[in-house]
Amino acid sequence: MTPLINIDFVSTDLASVAAHQGKLSVLMEPGGAVPQSLKRLNTLTKGALKRLGESKVFEKLEPGQAHQLLFPAGIAADALQVVKLARRPDQATARKAGAAMAAFQGDSDLIVLADSNPRAADIAYGLLLRGYNFDAHKTGDKEAPGSVRIMASKPDAALEAFAPMQAVAEGVFFTRDLVNEPANILTTEEFARRLSEMQAIGLKVTVLDEPALAKLGMGALLGVGMGSASPSKVVVMEWQGGSKGAAPFALIGKGVVFDTGGISLKPALGMEEMTMDMGGAGVVSGVMRALARRKAKANVVGIVGLVENMPDGKAQRPGDVVTSMKGDTIEVINTDAEGRLVLADILWYAQEKFKPAGMINLATLTGAMVIALGHENAGVFSNDDALADAFLKSARFEDEGAWRLPMGKAYDKLIKSRIADMKNVGGRPAGAITAAQFLKRFVKDEVPWIHLDIAGVALLSEDSDLAPKGATGWGVRALDRLIRNRHEPG
Repeated sequence: MTPLINIDFVSTDLASVAAHQGKLSVLMEPGGAVPQSLKRLNTLTKGALKRLGESKVFEKLEPGQAHQLLFPAGIAADALQVVKLARRPDQATARKAGAAMAAFQGDSDLIVLADSNPRAADIAYGLLLRGYNFDAHKTGDKEAPGSVRIMASKPDAALEAFAPMQAVAEGVFFTRDLVNEPANILTTEEFARRLSEMQAIGLKVTVLDEPALAKLGMGALLGVGMGSASPSKVVVMEWQGGSKGAAPFALIGKGVVFDTGGISLKPALGMEEMTMDMGGAGVVSGVMRALARRKAKANVVGIVGLVENMPDGKAQRPGDVVTSMKGDTIEVINTDAEGRLVLADILWYAQEKFKPAGMINLATLTGAMVIALGHENAGVFSNDDALADAFLKSARFEDEGAWRLPMGKAYDKLIKSRIADMKNVGGRPAGAITAAQFLKRFVKDEVPWIHLDIAGVALLSEDSDLAPKGATGWGVRALDRLIRNRHEPG
């Protein structure tokens, strides 16, 4: 797994700051006045901080943004970064400031003068998340990431606040690694192997192979992988940190390791990004890792369906009819609408096997979702207002974009089949909603459920505040927060 930057919290030591030969980040409030804690540094740099604070350059910076001074006089640092940040910033801005520090750090050792800022842990969290770099397949010399020392007036308290954030960041990195991996590396078997390795951190992991899935009656899921040399699998991850015997909360993920569209072949342009079609399974896996790492006091089960959708003489055809584990029959109109077939069976399996207190499934499910919400928000569909509201609150707290969309029986007529119980697509109108309506048929009425369509947020073509371009790990933080708020005591 991509390593996390090593971050230490220490007491402020201005002598070591002056002698530091790497990079240095300091905080100045929006007014530009040099704080008391930086007076000596300002003197050493012959008034550079004061001049910057009084300049138009500093005035134009947004909170959380920064300006750097190269080879500042009077100190040994190669570069000095001044970050515009209030004395008591909000969480999102503090994390944004940390992300600016990560972009500034490069491979150098970095000292951050956080002093008495109460958001020192959030600054470190933003730095950690933005410091991700996926270079597993690059050759040549690789620079080891530099270390970070955050100087704070209360380093022990900052470290205590940061520890659970660090655990969640590890889950985010795990998700990003999975989504970024090419499909010739992350086969269904390799995916299952990596998840099985998490038994070492306390998860119970069970891998169901094709004979076991056939015995369970998962005809919808197995149909998707018929054209691939990679065997279809379902991986079950259990974390039992809550009350013994209490019903678990279930997380369900679509894990299509590569999606050609099958016989309904996708256009060639952009198909290389279909390595991310296992993004839902990647998020579930990252959340489970985070829960285990921070020893969450909750019972949670994560279930992912791992398949590959390929064209082949044995591949599923448009017009085929498959029988789901529930027993409902599905007419496959378009083999590129495969994710909902995978989810249908594992949703039903989760309910039959674990009797969950609630369920959330995640999938890079529809292009229609990208058209509707772009790359700013995931789509939220639910049969339960309380659960939906709780998730949206958690997503807002973690600054992960999500927006609830409607559902309703009127959409069901679009997936009515002439020859089976339903068909797997309903045409272009309301494509993301009809996909949700399809999934709802595999959710029991008494089970609170959310469907998250993450097609627009799982992979970005440009940098975001807390992630470099590529896999974002969207959802790990919000789901961890939801579980913390709803399923953990205190």
